[in-house]
This record gives sequence, C-alpha cells and structure tokens, in this order.
Amino acid sequence: MDTNKKGNQPAVRSQFGLLRVPRFAPFFWTQFFGAFNDNVFKNALIILIAYQGSRTLAVDTNILINLAAGLFILPFFLFSATAGQMSDKYEKSMMIRRIKLMEILVMGCAAAAFYLNSLIALIILLFFMGAQSTFFGPVKYSIIPQHLHREELVGGNAMVGMGTFLAILLGTITGGVLVQLENGPIWISATVCGIALTGWIISFFIPRAESLSPAIRLNINPLTQTWRTIGYARQIHSVFLSVLGISWFWFLGSAYLTQIPNFTRFVLRSDESVVTLLLTMFSIGIGIGSLLCEKLSGKKVELGLVPLGSLGLSIFGIDLFLAYDPPEVAALMDIPAFMATAGSLRVLCDLVLIGIFGGFYIVPLNAFVQLRTAPEYRARVIAANNILNALFMVLSTGAGILLLGIVKLSIPQFFLIVAIGNILVAAYIYSVVPEFTIRFLIWLLSHTMYRVRHEGLSNVPDEGAAVIVCNHVSYVDGLLIAGALRRPVRFVIFEPIYRMPLLHFIFRSGKAIPIHSKRENPGIFHKAFEAIDQALADGELVCLFPEGKLTADGEIGRFRPGIEAILRRRPVPVIPMALKGLWGSFFSNRGGPAMSRRPRRFWSRVEIACGPPVAPEDATAEGLREIVSTLRGDRP
Repeated sequence: MDTNKKGNQPAVRSQFGLLRVPRFAPFFWTQFFGAFNDNVFKNALIILIAYQGSRTLAVDTNILINLAAGLFILPFFLFSATAGQMSDKYEKSMMIRRIKLMEILVMGCAAAAFYLNSLIALIILLFFMGAQSTFFGPVKYSIIPQHLHREELVGGNAMVGMGTFLAILLGTITGGVLVQLENGPIWISATVCGIALTGWIISFFIPRAESLSPAIRLNINPLTQTWRTIGYARQIHSVFLSVLGISWFWFLGSAYLTQIPNFTRFVLRSDESVVTLLLTMFSIGIGIGSLLCEKLSGKKVELGLVPLGSLGLSIFGIDLFLAYDPPEVAALMDIPAFMATAGSLRVLCDLVLIGIFGGFYIVPLNAFVQLRTAPEYRARVIAANNILNALFMVLSTGAGILLLGIVKLSIPQFFLIVAIGNILVAAYIYSVVPEFTIRFLIWLLSHTMYRVRHEGLSNVPDEGAAVIVCNHVSYVDGLLIAGALRRPVRFVIFEPIYRMPLLHFIFRSGKAIPIHSKRENPGIFHKAFEAIDQALADGELVCLFPEGKLTADGEIGRFRPGIEAILRRRPVPVIPMALKGLWGSFFSNRGGPAMSRRPRRFWSRVEIACGPPVAPEDATAEGLREIVSTLRGDRP
C-alpha cells in the first residue's frame, strides 16, 4: 500500500518509484501513449512531405514542413483559454477520458487518409491533433500537483518529461520505419488506432482529481478569454517570466525538430534513416537531462539548473553550426555511410547535449510554475503557458519560413541565429529575475567546492513565519542554507559582509537584511529590526546568525540577545540549525582571514542539521546556542 508509516498519507516516492503507484502510473502511461501516437503520425507525415511533398503538391518542402508544423500548434493558441477553464472547472480524470475519445476519432480519420494517400487531408488532420493536445495540456500539468507530494514534484515532472521525449523517440522511430515499409499506410493506420484505444482504456485507472474551481463560468470567446487567461499568469512576476522561459524553450525545440528532416537531407546529405537517428539522439538527450534533474536538485524545485541549461543550449547550438562540412556524394547516405564521414559523431553529440541541457532547463521551470501558482487557477496558468508556447512556436515556424524559404539562409545558419538569440533571451530573463542567477551560483557552489548533506530539513515549515538561528562559520553559510531549503529565506547579514563585492549582488537580489551593531551604526540596527519584523508579519522565513560575526576559532560564540527582542515583538517558531564541516574551508577564518589564501579543499563534505522548532516563549539566546551546539556535535 502506498502510505507512510502512519498509514494516513501516501508515502513519498522516488521518480522511478512513482511508476509503481496508482496515483501516478496510469496517468503517466496515458500521456506516454498519447505523445507516442502523435509522433508516429507526425514523423511519418513529415518524412512523406520531405521526400515526396514537392512531387505530390509542387510546393517547396521547407515551406510545406513549416506550414504543417504551424497547423499543429495553431489550436493551442485558439483553444487553450477554454481548455484551461474546463480543466479548473471539471474533475480531471473524467476530462482525460473524454479527450482520449477525441484522439480515437482523429486517429480513425488519419487512418483513412493514410490509406487513401491523401497528403492534404493528413496535413489538415494535424490541426485536429493539435486541438486534442490543446485540451490535454492543462489537465496534464495541473493534475500532477494534486496527486504528488511537494518532494515528488520535480521527480514527477522529470518522469513526464522523460516519458514524453521517450514517446517522441519511439514514435519517431516507429513512424519513420512504418512509412518506409511496403503497405506502410496500412501499418501506420493500424498503429495509431490501436495506440489511441490503449491510451483510452488506461485512462480509466487514473484516480479522481476533484475540481478546485467548480463555480467558473465558461467563456468560449478566444480573444477575451485568452487575454484574461494570460492575466492569471501575470499575477506572479516570477511565474510569468518562467512561462516566457518555457515558451522560448519551445521556440528552440520547434526550430530544431522541424528542420531536422531537411537538415539531414540537404546538409548531411543523408536519407530517412539518419533523420530517425538524429531525432532519436535529441530525444535521448532530453530524457537523460530530465531524469538527472531530481538527482541534481535534491528533490526540490532548483532554479539554479535553468541558467545551466540555457548555457548548454547556446554552446552546443553554436557548435552544431560548426560541426559538419557536407561531403560530395552522388546519393543520399544511410546510417553507416553517414557515420563514416568526418563530423558525424560531433553532430550526434551536439544533439544529445542540446537535449540534456534542454531537460535541465525545462523540468525546473515546469515544476516552479506548478508550485508557485495558486491551486484554484493552476490549470488556467498552464493554459496561458500553452498559449504563449503556441505563439512562440508560430514565431519559430514563421522564422523558419522567412529565413529558410525566403531569405534562403542555410539550415546551419538558422541554427546559429537561434543559439545566439537564446543568449540574448537568457540575459534578459536573468537580469529581470535575479533569483535564477542567484540559484545558479548557489547550485554551482554546492556542487563544486562542497558536497552538502541535509538532516532534519522537514522541521522547516513549508509556509508561515519562522526564524532560523544558525552558527556562523564562513562567508557562504547563507548560500548553502538557501540552497538546501525548499522555500525562499530572508537572511540577516552583517552589513560589511553584505557590502562585499559579488556577495552584495547575491544578498541584495535575495532581499537579505543588512544589520550592524547598535553602538556603531544605530540607524542600520533599528532599520534591520523593522525589516525583520515586517518580513515575519508577511509570513516569511528569516535566518540570522546570533553570534554576529564569523567564528575565529571554529567554536560557537555567544548568541546575542537580539533574537529574544525579535521574538518579544513577533512571537514565531524558532528553527535551530547547525553547519558542520565548513571550518578550514576557503571562506572561513581558519589560518588567517577568509579568502586570503588559495582554496585547498574541493567537493568537501558539509552537513546541515536542523532541529525541531522551539516555541517562542521557550527560546532564549543561551538555550538556542546549546541546541545548535548539540546539533553540530564535535565537527566544526
């Protein structure tokens, strides 16, 4: 049974463990088969267009492929607002079953179009496939937080991301293989109908996810409701910027996936089997990157992976432009011939790494949007995300038509422009929302110089005001604590440390509270206490170091009575915390002033131990010092 020791709540599962529990597994396989079916159909159709379209319809294949991609994503723009309302209004498992019925109908029509070899009908059916996916999207991502623990959110999104791109991989291979068989249309028709029916049957096992906003009055006007839906996403600035970041990812993904068939034919001078190979490598990369997110983030929503992901996307996108010099060949190469040419392995590695860093980029953003959005309108925010995703994919399609079909740039040049554009977009987003940059620096620090282990962090409440008190060993204590916690925290920092170069940017962006001694600077002292009280009144988490300065000998100094004054004014729980293993590091005072010597320790083990909350009426400076000393033990 999927319960904890008390038996009253579902047990927290690892990302792979989720595949064994009823609250996630049926949903996972339902969305997996849906994505698989989409890609069997789409890849078979795109290959038909790339290699037969100009003969059948007498239209440039660059324009035809981008037109087909545009038809698939147009419904996301038209119907996402309605889909978001319905997902918030109605019970979600029922919604999924009805959407899967729509898939059966569309795939039945697609089977007839394949059998009749009607390329025009197949292209038109892409619109209806897009409509079915439009209504599934808000349900897909809003049901996850209703069935998973907070600690499972990253793992659940990683599994959905991995499953989606594994489905893309298998669907791509299946569609590419079936379209080349004798009687290929019959095989494709049977496959898409059979998979649609399988997904519908599995959907009956998805647990109920009750409506969180049943009183919504549906507005089916796409213009007015689209603008209103986007307004839900704009209510929280960081969520809206995350939605824009997700939409940019789909601009990039659409640019790569749409152009790969013609990139293979005209640049790599290779046949359909190499198209399948390239799409396979890209999908494998996304799957690997998604699965690594839970490990690299410590089962919390880690925004620090997002800048890392965007950096990798640009580096390897630029390298894809440089990777291959097409050989002179009389006929299109198959996989063995392509792999024998110079630069082929580099192209494959670039696509895998673009996928991996894409996984680092997209999984935390999706989880962040789910976590920071109010449950009662979460599906509408996801619908707004889908609307903007569609807009950006339309822009990607338009850019492909303009730059490739009209301006006549080469596909590698198009990839270069996209990679450079990613640098500019990333620079803008991270300058507007410094939280991404801060989390990246924290993540980098905690995964290079230190190996951080945690104990008792469940004692820190997920919401509501509280004060953390901790021993002060190094200049990076706050960064390591911030990296360990699942919620934002306001640090009270000694004013000279707050003003230090580089750290000042981090502390200011993180809304740290500078403080100085009352005797030396009473103005800053009183202002700090006002800021602390206001933060606690707003339900925030505040962390302070009651010693008031870094330890000079590795021992825990006297805790100053300021903590008692804070609690008299605003009684809140106190969370004792201890840092272990930082004494002797580059940022501590051992052997001289901190940062005055070369670093000698890398990836050293550091521990953060957290004790049970102390009631405000029981908290004294000396008593808290004793608790922190006990938590630290004999490891300074």
